Amino acid sequence: MSSQQAELKSEIMAMPSWLRRPIGKASEISTVQRIIKQRQIHTICEEGRCPNRGECYAQKTATFLLMGPTCTRSCAFCQVDKGHAPMPIDLEEPKKVAQAVQLLGLHYVVLTSVARDDLPDQGAGHFVNTITTIRQFNPKTQIEVLTPDFWGGAGSGESSQRQRIATIVEAKVACFNHNIETVRRLTGPVRRGAKYDRSLRVLAIVKELDSTIPTKSGLMLGHGESTDEVVQAMADLRAVGCDRLTIGQYMRPSLEHLPVQKYWTPEEFQQLGSIAREMGFSHVRSGPLVRSSYHAGDPEVGSGEDGG
Repeated sequence: MSSQQAELKSEIMAMPSWLRRPIGKASEISTVQRIIKQRQIHTICEEGRCPNRGECYAQKTATFLLMGPTCTRSCAFCQVDKGHAPMPIDLEEPKKVAQAVQLLGLHYVVLTSVARDDLPDQGAGHFVNTITTIRQFNPKTQIEVLTPDFWGGAGSGESSQRQRIATIVEAKVACFNHNIETVRRLTGPVRRGAKYDRSLRVLAIVKELDSTIPTKSGLMLGHGESTDEVVQAMADLRAVGCDRLTIGQYMRPSLEHLPVQKYWTPEEFQQLGSIAREMGFSHVRSGPLVRSSYHAGDPEVGSGEDGG
């Protein structure tokens, strides 16, 4: 074992007990893995090594990662592949995803993507093509999107950003999610290439275009933020009309990623969840293993949940 492997193993062993959980039934996980591998498509559940994927698969939900597994950004916390040229768009991907949804009998689907600053529309059209095709194969399946900020590349600016967001809003999704990920002070080192106010603007634009579509965002704690900063971030989200919120614990994927500065306790997450609900968020998930797509299709849920 190399010194780096030993260091990472030691770090994993030092994690608090509340961050350890069974991964779920192997049969359910292997079924999903087989179907997505056969179709050469991707899920953030697998690419991001989500600790809750077994539970989500059992509940007939999954989050598909569109436009390849390689991101054009280089966020310092994220497990997704980056650092080299992204793959060409697979024009058959919408059909492959729709067929996978049908085979898995999914009731609720989240579509997300890597950032594709290399594409003229940042991939907004591909989102809509996938939404449309899923509905053709699965008319009763609800679809949520978790999008990048649609800012970079050729023609970057708020006008282009608004047009790209409008393309997806017109598809009438069940929920429009864009994560701010961290507090204002830490956005630079944590989300390289992103800006805090730009992300807030994504959520504001959705509400300006269609106030009936629920908006959602998420925070990952453990980068050195204070409670006051987290509460301020929640207030900033409510100020742009954000309806739903997820709060979870950052866990370092490898030694190349940012180290964890603090493991927040379940009690602290419960307290933050209570504050969020008092602020007016309609749906709140706050717990160490919470991730932005966990139980995404559930009706209103309480705060203090320990899932992800």
